Amino acid sequence: MPPFVSPTVRRRRLAAELRRLRDRAHLTGDEVATRLGWSPSKVSRYELARGGLKPIEVRRLLDLYAVEEPRRGELLALAREATDKGWWDEYSDAFAEEYIALIGMEAEASAEWGWHLDVVPGLLQTESYMRANIDQLNALEPTPPSKIDRSVAVRLRRQRILRRDPPLQYAVVLDEAVLRRQLGQASVMREQLAHLIEITALPNVSLRVMPLAGANPIVMNSFDMLRIGSEETTMPDVVWTELLTATLHFEGEADTFRYHLLFETLSASAMPPAESVELIDQIMAQVWT
Repeated sequence: MPPFVSPTVRRRRLAAELRRLRDRAHLTGDEVATRLGWSPSKVSRYELARGGLKPIEVRRLLDLYAVEEPRRGELLALAREATDKGWWDEYSDAFAEEYIALIGMEAEASAEWGWHLDVVPGLLQTESYMRANIDQLNALEPTPPSKIDRSVAVRLRRQRILRRDPPLQYAVVLDEAVLRRQLGQASVMREQLAHLIEITALPNVSLRVMPLAGANPIVMNSFDMLRIGSEETTMPDVVWTELLTATLHFEGEADTFRYHLLFETLSASAMPPAESVELIDQIMAQVWT
């Protein structure tokens, strides 16, 4: 499989194409199930990417939908890639299933935008800050040390997408409170803020700070948004927000468009990148001494 190809994304692309082909063939899911001797739930799982799409069964669907070359070969190749495992699947015991799926989509994303008002986003966290954050959450839901280590490992590995070739284009707006909210010792905060300054030197990373002084234009929970696709094929954008007991995500055009507008408003109201770096440096020197 070529680098930065996500089996998660491949499954979702193939599922979307299978839905499109069924519609083109003017067949219902029940009719497809009857003709192939499958259960209707199996067809549904395939079209929602909630089950493994075996190439031999994808071939039967393509026969039924009368798909010819070269499109047939392209879809069978997609089906083979979809059966592979991503590195994130090794850590499925450390995260919820939905979050693992989101990591898989992030692996093939071309751009990501985020607004964070509680903690530094995972892509920008240092290991000591991660552990301090997990320690704080342990008061609500105790976690075994081995699971903590695996959680940290997957977060650190996620960060490689910022330095790959080509890298993820990442833009984030941080509430100033994130820089002042202590997690762990003061040394943890100094290290974290120094890392934020360092990471902004990457040309693919844009970091803006929403100052506490002045009116925040929007009171909004933290969220992240992914752009997945290329010139050849594009998937809907994906938005997710983490709550205490769940990770929610949605892909509807109306919802994702609204979040794009929200991010643009937040970004325009925040400090420019250079001024944001100056503020981070000031807080590091004045608060986390």
